[in-house]
Amino acid sequence: MINLTVMYRGALETCNYACDYCPFAKRKETKQKKIEDIVGLDNFINWIAKQTDINFNVFFTPWGEALVFKRYQQAVKQLTVMPHVNKVIFQTNLSGKLDFLAEINSLKLRLWCTYHPTEVPRKKFIDKTKQLDCNNVKYSVGMVGKPNLFDEIKQLRNELNPNTYLWINAYVDNNQHYIYTEEQRLFLSTIDSLFSFNKSYVSKGLLCFAGENAIVVDEFGKIYRCHFIKQAIGSIHDNNWQQILQERPCTRANCDCHIGYIFVKSLDFKRIFGEQTLERIMLD
Repeated sequence: MINLTVMYRGALETCNYACDYCPFAKRKETKQKKIEDIVGLDNFINWIAKQTDINFNVFFTPWGEALVFKRYQQAVKQLTVMPHVNKVIFQTNLSGKLDFLAEINSLKLRLWCTYHPTEVPRKKFIDKTKQLDCNNVKYSVGMVGKPNLFDEIKQLRNELNPNTYLWINAYVDNNQHYIYTEEQRLFLSTIDSLFSFNKSYVSKGLLCFAGENAIVVDEFGKIYRCHFIKQAIGSIHDNNWQQILQERPCTRANCDCHIGYIFVKSLDFKRIFGEQTLERIMLD
């Protein structure tokens, strides 16, 4: 069996939070988008179910918050019982109910959790992470490194399970990377020892796993190399779709997002995360 990572991003473009740096803040789902998302998600799950000759890692990377919706909770349930699905990773703000965890194979679920202090009390978020611990769900927690949130970052670190990796994303304001002082960088590095790795990398011409053993699928079933190269390379509806899986050099000048640069072969992020690179969980 071949191993393949599939990142799924459907039609959903809505979030229940109102973070000032996010384009999907407080965006509500339209009827048309809901229909497109339901159909696309069903088609995707059915496609995964039929590809029994492939060992899958399925990574949901929605534009907004998807795990609050029953259809995505149901998708997790369906995927985690499939023998050929190794694990299911989900980006989430943990705002939804977690009762569904009792009904799934939680050992296959990984959560990439984000904490947004302007949207939820810290205690409520911490209580949600304790639910994950009780259900044996592996997870990491992340925050955006806005300077006015440094105290909150410190408090979160103090209250999280000490074994939970807290990662910090560099702050981007109006598409401009914030320039941290040395003192600010030092503080963030004491919280996240890998903070210096969260940066823009020159990637043009570098060989990448994206398109070879990792792909992106959208609600129409179109296949892309990664989230950041917008040219489709195939479709899950093609019977010979596996023929597109091949090594390719990156065509972008730079790559500055974890779900992009982790696939650049020469950066070798597996030395840091091992088989937990997708879910951003450090090696012990």
